[in-house]
Order: sequence, then C-alpha cells, then structure tokens
Amino acid sequence: MDVFSLTSVLFILTTLITVWLFYRATQNSRVVIGFVFGLMILHGVLSWFEFYLDFEAVPSRPFLLLPLSIGLILFTFFSARGKVLIKSIDLKLIVWLSVIRIPVELVLHQLFLDGFIPETMTFEGRNFDILSGITAPIIAWFAFKKGEVNKTVLLIWNTIALLLLLQVVGTAIVSFPSPLQIDAFDQPNVGVLYFPFVWLPSVIVPIVAFSHVVIYYRLLRIVNN
Repeated sequence: MDVFSLTSVLFILTTLITVWLFYRATQNSRVVIGFVFGLMILHGVLSWFEFYLDFEAVPSRPFLLLPLSIGLILFTFFSARGKVLIKSIDLKLIVWLSVIRIPVELVLHQLFLDGFIPETMTFEGRNFDILSGITAPIIAWFAFKKGEVNKTVLLIWNTIALLLLLQVVGTAIVSFPSPLQIDAFDQPNVGVLYFPFVWLPSVIVPIVAFSHVVIYYRLLRIVNN
C-alpha cells in the first residue's frame, strides 16, 4: 500500500487532528499525549513490518490491536489519577472531536474502492457512523448553549453515536481474515492492518470510544449532583 498516496496523507492528518483535539480536551495532559504517541509508534512500527498481516499466527494478530488501548481506558476509569483526568476533560470539545468521523468515513470508502475493505464497512454498506460526525457540531452548539449542559440532548446523541461506532467495529471484526470471520469473504477487512490505517483501530477508535464513555460518566455525576 502506497504510504504517500492522497488517502494515506488524509488519514495521517485525520489521526493527528484527532490526537490534538483529544490532547486539548484533556487540558493539555502530557501523560495522555505520551500514551497516545506511544500507541502510535508501537502499532505504526508493527504495521510497517506487516506484523498484523500474518493471518496464520495464533492468537490472530488483528485482535492484538485493541487490548492495550482497552487496558489503558480501564486503568483510567479505575485509577485515582485517571478519575481526576476524566473530571477535567472539556465535554464540549470531546463532542467536537467526533467531527473527525467524517474524513475517517471518506478514507474507508476509498479503501473499499481500492479493494482493501468490504463495502459493509462504508456508508454505502452498513456503516452510518458518518452521521455522528455530521451532527457533532450541532450537538456541541445545542447541548452547551447558554453555559448549561442539556443532559437529555447530549445523552440521546451520545447513545446513538456510540451504537453506530460499535456497529461498525463489530462489522470490522467479523470481516478480518481470522477464525472469527463470518462476513466479507470476497473482500475481507485488511486495509486497517497496513500503515498508516492501523491507527484507526488502535488509536482513533479507542479515543472516540473513550470520549463516549467519559460523556456518560460526567453526565451521571451531573445528575447525581
């Protein structure tokens, strides 16, 4: 896969913007940016040497993309320092972060056209995650106008956006060339195993998922208070 193609450059820029927005939302946390860049370097190097493309390995290597990120998310929610970080996150900016789902979906569509992922992972198939990106600016304005949080609007949007994310993640998982593959045998999901697109499942998706969970956590605190 051509690292210098327009699609690759667009995705690299999308990833960097995602990381920057997340960094800003966490009040410029150096710990957060350190962890994120660590993930980017780790998965970037492994994908550069096609580590994730060995489909005969046990355990299946594509499924090694998420455990570290999930572990860090769980650590954040269950550690004292992590809870302090979560309380400081800018909710409005974390909603704005979902705008990056628009260029992500455009990249996925191009990967489909190039034969690297199935159509079901695009907005022409069963992936409607782009709607979360399109509506994010509207929700960011409407849910936080007048300096107050509209809990109902934010909760409804957050739930729908999270379900859309989980739906496409599930589609991606069952489309990997692995023992769990039950879909897209004619055009399996291999595009996100190449550099730089490996940052989608290993960096962007965990950040977006974390953002949704943070919104639930903070809304629950607002209601209880």
